[in-house]
Amino acid sequence: MSFKVENDDTMMTGINVAPLVDVCLVLVIIFMVTAPLLSDPAIKVNLPKAKTQEGEEKDKVTVTIAAGARYAVNEKVFTDQPAFLEGIDKIIKEGGARLVIIKADEEAPYGILTDAMQRAKEAGATGITIATEQKKK
Repeated sequence: MSFKVENDDTMMTGINVAPLVDVCLVLVIIFMVTAPLLSDPAIKVNLPKAKTQEGEEKDKVTVTIAAGARYAVNEKVFTDQPAFLEGIDKIIKEGGARLVIIKADEEAPYGILTDAMQRAKEAGATGITIATEQKKK
């Protein structure tokens, strides 16, 4: 009785990358779908229309003023105006960010906007920007 053993001298030298590419593409799609959901503001506001330049991305504090006495500093929501102004002061002094972006609703009271700008300036902000939406031509 003899057994015949086949000796396959050809070795598999290539790697099948198709499954790796498929997994990577699925991950990219998942990140593209979920990224906009993570950057939603604390309060939705209707920004005024203006011809402006796009702002730079760097360390910043986002102050949101909505109609109906609702305010936010970054992601922290306030319903009390003095607490809101204290929140601006605290975040700028502790965070070290020097750029403040104010997103004020078209229907928001003008007085709270100027108070927020003054408080930010007193806290050490070197740049204050009012966010607007681009006008349609």
